[in-house]
Amino acid sequence: MKKLLLMTAVLLCVGAGCVVPAPSAPSTPPGAAGTESVVPSSKRLDLSGQGLTSLPASALARTDIEELDISGNRIGGALPSEIGRLKALRVLDASGNVMTGVPAEIGHLPELRVLDLSNNRLTGLPHELAELKNLATLDLRGNDVSTYDLEIIRKGLPNATIMTDVK
Repeated sequence: MKKLLLMTAVLLCVGAGCVVPAPSAPSTPPGAAGTESVVPSSKRLDLSGQGLTSLPASALARTDIEELDISGNRIGGALPSEIGRLKALRVLDASGNVMTGVPAEIGHLPELRVLDLSNNRLTGLPHELAELKNLATLDLRGNDVSTYDLEIIRKGLPNATIMTDVK
């Protein structure tokens, strides 16, 4: 029931730009059996397919999230530079939008493992993508990305799988 209420609050707040606090872990009396730490399932924020034209401020305030799915919206321009505050982010799926740019601050996400920017309108890419040393997968298919930018990023990420339409 708590999860349903939280999800409802998140959906209501998305358009209003409010911040929804992460649910707290259930408390267990000291010394009780099963006192291991409970990790809340709120480490994933799914805003996919909601017709968003920009990333809500409430999403950027959630510095604890590990997975952010904003795919299948109508987000244009570039992601806000505040994306660089999401230091715990491991997966960012921004596929299927109409974005034309990616901010340099994307390179400030040390835990990022998967970055899906496929099917947008990207041409240039920030060279700071090459600083994402933990990145395992970068999907750029469906964009007309610069081969020069790709070359620099590939050199910085020799172990990452980088998917593009460019051969």
